[in-house]
Amino acid sequence: MSVQLGMPQPPEEAAPLPSVPAARPTDAPAGLADRYGRRATDMRLSLTDKCNLRCTYCMPAEGLEWLAKQAVMSASEIVRLVRIGVEQLGVRELRLTGGEPLVRHDLVDIISALRSNHPNLPISMTTNGVGLAKKAAALKAAGLTRINVSLDSLHEETFTQLTRRPFLNQVLAGVDAAWAAGLGPVKLNAVLMRGINDAEAPALLAWALGRGYELRFIEQMPLDADHGWTRRNMITAAEIRQILSADFVLSPDPRARDGAPAERFEVRRRVAASADGAAGALGPVLGTVGIIASVTEPFCSDCRRTRITAEGKIMSCLFSREEFDLLGLLRSGASDDALAQRWQDAMWLKPKAHGMDHVGLDAPDFVQPDRSMSAIGG
Repeated sequence: MSVQLGMPQPPEEAAPLPSVPAARPTDAPAGLADRYGRRATDMRLSLTDKCNLRCTYCMPAEGLEWLAKQAVMSASEIVRLVRIGVEQLGVRELRLTGGEPLVRHDLVDIISALRSNHPNLPISMTTNGVGLAKKAAALKAAGLTRINVSLDSLHEETFTQLTRRPFLNQVLAGVDAAWAAGLGPVKLNAVLMRGINDAEAPALLAWALGRGYELRFIEQMPLDADHGWTRRNMITAAEIRQILSADFVLSPDPRARDGAPAERFEVRRRVAASADGAAGALGPVLGTVGIIASVTEPFCSDCRRTRITAEGKIMSCLFSREEFDLLGLLRSGASDDALAQRWQDAMWLKPKAHGMDHVGLDAPDFVQPDRSMSAIGG
């Protein structure tokens, strides 16, 4: 018998989340615009809150209370909301997230339906890679464009310590299978934890570069269900660059960032100094590395993302404490226009910034969202 797990409940003293946002002005820009001139074109849609890992920076060891099956969006509801986003609201890119998307039995069917409706829409997926080796070819055939895989360590003991599951070999096999299936560029996401895997960063980057994968280091964000995050313990982007500099030379990628969360750097090694003492020259570009510095070097001013949780709640910001119900409206028989209007109204209220870059080392004035990352969808 399967165990139904879900979203952690908000503290009892927390005010209930509003279900209907105030209407935006009639003269507001088209699409998913907000009050600060940004327009969301990148849709992040969570397929489930369930996950088969228990990463320390995301979940408690015992897991969470998962959403009941009827609370999660069905395949047809997902397809409809994506259609509204693309056809009416200017969505130009879709990322499927979780929890862990691979645990949905109808994942391939969902992607196939999305691709049928939107032949030219970039559709990517973020996964922990467990079980990916068996499904990569089918996902590509269904219409998935590319994939992001979470990989924090290449050492079995460290991987197991971070994820609380001994699945490193499955993840590595999944990464290779995604590459072989043509789901490229394959991007790898790594969260560095102080005293656990931070010293592994150069070796992890060398491994990724050698295989043609694109590695992105992500600052640990205050989205853990245990609420144990502190600014003091987080490995910052500046520290990541310093750690990598022991083995590599990083220079800004000349390509425009164009709203991407990751700041990209070209990676080179320094050629050894000559016998006459002249400084070593830079070798050829080996590839790129990205650093997502959501906390210390935020990119809120150019954020282009809109998020829908597994139970159909709109979140205008990953750190938002407000969310608005779209699925309930859909299930009440609302028209596409009414759903689009609710979505636009919610995004109009997107905050200017999350504010974490202004807090102290222990973030005493930052109020962490009630949901963990697995219950939001990255």
